[in-house]
Amino acid sequence: MRFIVQKFGGTSLVSQDKRDIAVSRVIQAKQEGYAPVVVVSAIGRAGDPYATDTLLSFACSGNTELAPRESDLLMSCGEIISGVIMAATIQKTGCPAVFLTGSQAGIITDSEYNEARILRVEPEYIMKHASAGKIVVVAGFQGVTQQGEITTLGRGGSDTTAAALGVALDAAWVDIYTDVDGIMTADPRIVEDALPLENVTYNEICQLAHEGAKVIHPRAVEIVMQKGIPLRIKSTFSGGPGTLVTSQGEMQNGSIDITRDRTVTGITYISDITQIKIIADSITDKIDFQRKIFKSLALAGISVDFINVHPDVILFTVKNTTASKAVQVLDNIGISPQVLPDCAKIATVGAAMTGVPGVMAKIVEALAREQIKILQSADSYTTIWVLVKKEDMEKGIRALHREFRQ
Repeated sequence: MRFIVQKFGGTSLVSQDKRDIAVSRVIQAKQEGYAPVVVVSAIGRAGDPYATDTLLSFACSGNTELAPRESDLLMSCGEIISGVIMAATIQKTGCPAVFLTGSQAGIITDSEYNEARILRVEPEYIMKHASAGKIVVVAGFQGVTQQGEITTLGRGGSDTTAAALGVALDAAWVDIYTDVDGIMTADPRIVEDALPLENVTYNEICQLAHEGAKVIHPRAVEIVMQKGIPLRIKSTFSGGPGTLVTSQGEMQNGSIDITRDRTVTGITYISDITQIKIIADSITDKIDFQRKIFKSLALAGISVDFINVHPDVILFTVKNTTASKAVQVLDNIGISPQVLPDCAKIATVGAAMTGVPGVMAKIVEALAREQIKILQSADSYTTIWVLVKKEDMEKGIRALHREFRQ
């Protein structure tokens, strides 16, 4: 059997006519000779009757607080509802179908409720049903511990389910169906002339996802990348080719060499973050000073990002929501930081920028033309980050998109 995995997000399942379109994608794959395994998210988004956030809101009304275990039991219901409905919709076309929960599909996780990680997949039950000619529908976002406890996989969990099944089944590819036409060069809500990307590398899409692009969860990309399984991000409704995610080597050996026609692949962002600046010019033992800062924040469970450590100054960012806690932790060890709230991190991502001179110069020039002050910067092989005030974020994104799309 030649398996493919097709994951459908909640917006693709919210109404009968949309579910019919989704099912047509599944039937088409079946007719082309593949054994499709369908992964579903919960139906709709917050406010829709069976969306995960809606179920949580209902259960937590009256200030009721759910324990993590019970929270996972409740959150797993959304995908079970959508999976049963999806299987029934497929059966109406005359194709046999069966629905499996994460547990029945053999998705074994650790015991970290609400944020479980998949340890392994035991796909024998899926393969048994597929061998019998059935289309298998699997609940995304959930698994089971070795002790039989139901767990959920955290944000983007259905993407992770699809990727893990793709690897376990040695699928020809994994399709992530959503309500957009693939990966864009920037957020189209900010950049009107953002363009769809035909091809990106695993590393690029991981970086775009980590830096704010919400089309796919980076953990899913990391999983398929381990086995080199191609990933396609497509619209359920347009029928377009979407974006192919694969290795850079495969792109170069095929008909498209992405390294020659673009230095920058896309611009993305994370907003609502706070810059914390600590002056250390009067500190004698700077090594111990730096150690004490980051150890104290770690012990308090505060995640820090965008870290620049210099002999006389230490800069990093935290989420706006945890800024006051971070300041309190620093105050408790005798440090009074400078705090700049409401910032945004803009990321310029491209696998081909490694070793290319002048990329940072273009970023600085593009932002300077808009009178946008860079508060911090950092870089890696595939990404250059700049920190700006949130009020300058959208203007900065548009400026960088113009600069690298000319």
